Amino acid sequence: MPQEASLVETPYGRYVTSEGWFVVNLGDTLAVRNEEKGGAVYPLEAREIPFGGLGVHVRVLWPGDPNALYHSEDAQEGFLVLSGECTLVVEDEERPLRQWDYFHCPPGTCHVLVGAGDGPCAILMVGARPEVETLRYPVSEVAAKHGASVVEETADPDEAYADWPGEYEPVRLTWPPEPTSR
Repeated sequence: MPQEASLVETPYGRYVTSEGWFVVNLGDTLAVRNEEKGGAVYPLEAREIPFGGLGVHVRVLWPGDPNALYHSEDAQEGFLVLSGECTLVVEDEERPLRQWDYFHCPPGTCHVLVGAGDGPCAILMVGARPEVETLRYPVSEVAAKHGASVVEETADPDEAYADWPGEYEPVRLTWPPEPTSR
């Protein structure tokens, strides 16, 4: 029978430390942010114990922050804009997204999301997690306008992100806004 996961309280919020079911409010959860490249993420799964078969997290992007480098993978993903605005670069085309827009990303689709608008954009990101993942980082002039393209095509994430500045550090975000009464 599944057990409840363990969570620890850190100076930056709660963090899952074991397998099992859990309930956590994003306002109480640890987030990590890369000050140099931008963007923050709520890692809803422990780095040491990732969810099997399905990856899920909430990413907050400020205007101009890319969530990653332009890439494709051999797994299905889905992106739901919870608040704010962002620009989707998909197959070398820009598409504006706003609150409640959903982007379905079939395997093999090149994509990246970049914060836009006047404030933070929060995106629920969900993706299949195959046992063996195949990634591709193609060169894209459209993504390069947003600082989100490799200079030379590669399939190696370490090579693609070798020049990605900064490290992700734990933070307490001012997002999400206080929940409304139920």
